Amino acid sequence: MTVDRRRFLGAVGVGAGLLMTEGVAEARAEVRVYLGTYTTWAGGGAGIGLASYDAATGRLRSTGVVKGVPNPSFVISAGRRVYAVNEQSRGTVTALDVGADGVPKVINTQSTGGADPCHLVLHRGHVLAANYSSGSVSVHPVRADGGLGARTDLVRHQGSGPDPDRQEGPHAHQVVVDPAGEFVLAVDLGADAVFGYRLDGGRLTRVSAARLHPGAGPRHLAFHPSGRFAYIANELDSTIVVAAYARGALTPGRKYGTLPAGAPTTPRNYPAEVVVSADGRFVYLSNRGHDSVAVFAVEEDGAALRLLEAVPVGGDFPRHITLDPTGKLLFASNQNSNTVTTFAVDQATGKLKHTSTFPAPIPVCVAL
Repeated sequence: MTVDRRRFLGAVGVGAGLLMTEGVAEARAEVRVYLGTYTTWAGGGAGIGLASYDAATGRLRSTGVVKGVPNPSFVISAGRRVYAVNEQSRGTVTALDVGADGVPKVINTQSTGGADPCHLVLHRGHVLAANYSSGSVSVHPVRADGGLGARTDLVRHQGSGPDPDRQEGPHAHQVVVDPAGEFVLAVDLGADAVFGYRLDGGRLTRVSAARLHPGAGPRHLAFHPSGRFAYIANELDSTIVVAAYARGALTPGRKYGTLPAGAPTTPRNYPAEVVVSADGRFVYLSNRGHDSVAVFAVEEDGAALRLLEAVPVGGDFPRHITLDPTGKLLFASNQNSNTVTTFAVDQATGKLKHTSTFPAPIPVCVAL
């Protein structure tokens, strides 16, 4: 039996649009936020949630919703354009335009040719999407108006792993562009692998395949700002792997647990998102089950990690985390408690302090 991946995946995208709101004493800057959810779940949202946060405190407030976008479980913002996956058995991706009123309006939707797209990225004038259930990556050109053209490529992964419920076949979970903007990496939970591609003329050519240890279940990765290392969050065995990187190819190295020594083994823990501070000194990872954010110190110029703490997230099942552009705030989406929690980041130590909680219908990721 295959476990429904929608109980493990999702997303919230956050744009960088600045708003000005008049407070009692003085004007304050706010940053526009796009919230992803599952519209087909009981208690889910009606579409892409609209919100903003106070740039000084990180406190969130709701500003509306964009309806007509089903299961927008991952959202990205690119200036006036917003792109979202529609995580359904017949997968699609949607393009939106942000009008003068600041409200995104749907431009068009295109089929990914795969099932349950859960992540997407912009690269060289194209939108690439990871289709989880079909284990594939789709490519769509971006039109002059920001809309999406017909699919130009669909590559299907091969492989499986030892977990019969989650690894009976390939399950593409993330697509990410390397820091140099040259190659695309596709993280595949089912195949225990990360595949490297080059995009040319709307077509993908595979250049590498990095194999993780059996049963790892790689979900997401994030690069060190040097571009020499990537950190891979493994969902199925609660580990994080440091991998050396060069020209589209990863070489997995040291492996670390994501929980403190003596942490309870039940409920089972499922790492989800991983992010790196802009200065490369700290790595943050969300633990679903343990319901914490693990904080790692980066050592040996990026080649090693040391667990500093695992901070209670203040919610249930943190699917996704993100740092704001200043690096002073971290947001965590807590799927099962219908909350997004905000943390202040100590710039010297990297440690986190919970500052506020925001209600949101089934938030399944946070991306700024």
